[in-house]
Amino acid sequence: MQQFTYLILNKPFEVLTQFTDENGRATLKDFVKAPDIYPVGRLDFDSEGLVLLTSDKQLQHRLSDPKFKVEKTYWAQVEGIPDEAALEKLRRGVIIKNVKTAPAKARLLETEPAIWERSKPIRFRANIPTSWVEIKISQGMNRQVRKMTAAVGFPTLRLIREAIGPLKIAGLQPGESRLLTPEEIKALKGLNR
Repeated sequence: MQQFTYLILNKPFEVLTQFTDENGRATLKDFVKAPDIYPVGRLDFDSEGLVLLTSDKQLQHRLSDPKFKVEKTYWAQVEGIPDEAALEKLRRGVIIKNVKTAPAKARLLETEPAIWERSKPIRFRANIPTSWVEIKISQGMNRQVRKMTAAVGFPTLRLIREAIGPLKIAGLQPGESRLLTPEEIKALKGLNR
């Protein structure tokens, strides 16, 4: 029976979700040494958090394909404090380049999540507060969460993917990775079958 590798990485800020870059930017190869693994989906250069990597191409395809609707959880630090009307717009879906996003789960976090310091601090404006919003989506449009928060008037300053399905980033510092447990692999393989 073929043995596959499954691991998660806490992708740091300003790291590409690929293994090579012609421009010399940091990539996954700077943090992960396992051979023949590939990221499941992408996480923007200026976003942080959970990236799943595997050598199981069938699972990689299934988890990446939007038709399987695997839920991803993001924490977005936004400029301003969204009111219930803005959150409701996110829940119903917003228009981005003439396309309406699928409904999202969105809620204002009461406190800042217990997270690491970013390598480059966000821009700070004394007269504009920031807040944290948790957004869960199963779609995968390019820079979707950033575009969604901007569309409702609250631009994203920092974005962290906290979870993919049942997998959570908890306990991993930026640049750290770990193999999945057998229970986590089984839960992933059972998603949306």
